[in-house]
Amino acid sequence: MFSSSWSIVGVSKDRFAGRMVGKHIPHIAILIVVAILMAGSVQAQEASLADADKQTIELLVRRIDQLEARVAQLEAGKSQPSGAKTDPAPTPQAEPATVGKEPPTEPTESQRLDVGTTLLNIRGFGDITFHGDTAKGGHFDPGIGTLAGNTTSFSLGQLDLFVTSDISDKFKFLSEIVFEAGLDNSFGVDVERYLLQYSPNDYFNVSVGRYHTALGYYNTAYHHSTWLQTTTGRPFLFAFEDSGGILPIHNVGVSVTGLIPSGDLGLHYVAEVGNGRASSSPNLEAVQNRVDENNGKSFNLALYVRPSAVRGLQTGFSVYHDHLTPIGLPNISENIFAVHAVFIRPSFEWLNETMLIRHALNGTSRAFNTPGFYTQLSKRFGSYRPYFRYQYVNASDVEPVFPQVGLMRGPSFGLRYDPSESVTLKLQYDYTDMRHQTPINGVATQLGFTF
Repeated sequence: MFSSSWSIVGVSKDRFAGRMVGKHIPHIAILIVVAILMAGSVQAQEASLADADKQTIELLVRRIDQLEARVAQLEAGKSQPSGAKTDPAPTPQAEPATVGKEPPTEPTESQRLDVGTTLLNIRGFGDITFHGDTAKGGHFDPGIGTLAGNTTSFSLGQLDLFVTSDISDKFKFLSEIVFEAGLDNSFGVDVERYLLQYSPNDYFNVSVGRYHTALGYYNTAYHHSTWLQTTTGRPFLFAFEDSGGILPIHNVGVSVTGLIPSGDLGLHYVAEVGNGRASSSPNLEAVQNRVDENNGKSFNLALYVRPSAVRGLQTGFSVYHDHLTPIGLPNISENIFAVHAVFIRPSFEWLNETMLIRHALNGTSRAFNTPGFYTQLSKRFGSYRPYFRYQYVNASDVEPVFPQVGLMRGPSFGLRYDPSESVTLKLQYDYTDMRHQTPINGVATQLGFTF
């Protein structure tokens, strides 16, 4: 009885379970399919995310490459000089660092050694002149500011490469490398300026090497480029040594410049010590680049003001002293006193300088004084700038250092035309009266350019 009951109950339970399983088979199948689909979807999403991540990484890598290339391009081009012409700055050698100016980034060691990313900046200047005059034989031609022959000629002027390099935020290298043809028509190369400059602030800036002596104004405002000058050539007072000049235009040594705290007065100083010029023989290189012919050194002190109340005005003076040792003559004490007053605006220019060169023979009472001056006036009308200059130098016929100069005086008239920011065309007439000679009439046409 009990067995049967259990048997009946067991059968009933199996049948009940079978009916329950059979009843839910469709639902279980659906759940299995959904699970499979969800697993596939998850795998697809993971694959899709992996592909997206890969694409994103590739895009980021390409973007980084583009940015690095752009940075390299900007670093290569940020220091390139502008082609725009500006009025020459009336400062010795180069402007001191500006207070508050953000310093440039310090170059890395690899950048200094990588010749592919040079730190040098180069600006070029040149000129070609057609000139002629009524003089006989070689002489100094005020029309082109140099020695000239006795024929009408096309002349290649100085090819000047102005080279600078910002070594760091306080150190800078500066030089002028000039290719120039001589009277024998052969080209020579001169390193006219060669300076390492240290500029920590506006008040103290030191330059070591070969510099333009801070005598007056013109010599440190206009360097080896006729394109920067209004006229076709320099005033005779500031002619270069190898062109018959009478001043120690270049020097090798140390030059210190800076601002003296003076408020709106704008007081500046220049102090220089160098080898001075050679005097033992006229056949020697005038600039003592390597060896000084004596133990004495030249000294120069200059002061000038730029009052903020009168924009463009600069006045000042300089005192220069050296000890010369010419062969066959007593030693000479050389003193040069210079005073200048200039007023320069973009459309107006008025330059005035006067100078006295005194050579005293040591051990005697003899002294030779050579006075000189020039005045230059110009006014710009659009692209045209007419100008006038009068200059005067009066040296003794027995002057021991430059006996060939004598008296030289006369006016110059000219017109400068600037067809573009980088090209200028000048036409100039000169009348020069010289002692013991017939006055000279000369005309020069000059094409000057920068690149």
